[in-house]
Amino acid sequence: MRNKWVSGLLGVLAALLIGAFIMQLQGFNPLDVYAALFQFSLGGLSPLATTAKNAVPLVLTGLSASIAFASGPVNLGQPGQFLMGALFATVGGLYIHLPPVLEVAVLVLLAMLGGALWAGLAALLRMLFNMSEFIVTLMLNMIADFFTAWAIAGPFMDKSAYSSMTPQIDPAGWLPSIGNFNTTILFMIAAVGVCWFVFNRWKAGYEWRLSGQNSLFARLGGCNIDRNFVSVMLFTGALAGLAGGLLVMAGPHRFLKGLGANYAWDGVMIAIVANNGLIATLLYGFFFSAIQTGALGMELITAVPSEISQVLQAVLVLVIVASREALNVILDRREARRRAKERAA
Repeated sequence: MRNKWVSGLLGVLAALLIGAFIMQLQGFNPLDVYAALFQFSLGGLSPLATTAKNAVPLVLTGLSASIAFASGPVNLGQPGQFLMGALFATVGGLYIHLPPVLEVAVLVLLAMLGGALWAGLAALLRMLFNMSEFIVTLMLNMIADFFTAWAIAGPFMDKSAYSSMTPQIDPAGWLPSIGNFNTTILFMIAAVGVCWFVFNRWKAGYEWRLSGQNSLFARLGGCNIDRNFVSVMLFTGALAGLAGGLLVMAGPHRFLKGLGANYAWDGVMIAIVANNGLIATLLYGFFFSAIQTGALGMELITAVPSEISQVLQAVLVLVIVASREALNVILDRREARRRAKERAA
């Protein structure tokens, strides 16, 4: 556990140093750039609230990928499941009219249902035809992209709009704010808590982890591998769908063309950086959000292109993964030498 945090800290520092070197080569002062970056993401309640709100889809899609990878299934369908969750919540918000608390609850469930059904389709194809979920989920991402684009430009399009988008959902389904902070953050915290409980305290979560570590041992130990595969796909799909639904409900309150941008793929990157750790996914999700949120302010003050934030994210992923593997190799060699000395003695 300590090795993960050490490699993570080293990775963050190395990424910041490499980013500073790149900016220095371009003639910018790295200290001014980083000061502007964190001023617009963490420098006060309003920037902090924006960063926390933007972290929600990153953390939820990161949790989806982390749990899937740690349990065995290679579910790379977060982008498609995200979009389907957003579409289900949007359509529900257009046609269902309930008191606010019930409306929010129904739309949240619809978002999770949309993501779970899309992931369940990949699981079904795996069960029936032994198709690789790796390939199927990637292909379903493309289908979801085209399907949602058709839906918001066709049957659900806002006729008064000049581009592809739906009308706004019923205001009863809008997530309110408490002060500067949107309540979507509470759903994120609750999701992290539920995931931690399921993965660490529930029998099903134990079987998921065991299957991810050694599926043959899990099968011989009495675990139902097929059932666990399907349940993991449904659970992780629901998380990604929830991310999409909450994004709509927290604002812009409608399904827009390009909704979510790269949130889901960033979530996959966060899962890789976090080494599938749930708490690490939360922390890295917030860190990635801080970089992305502060990027526009950084560009406004220092004239450094906001794309530098994407460079920082890419360097962060590469350095942390490389340093983690290098640290593991060093520790394994040290342990091997220690055992060799003990046997020689």
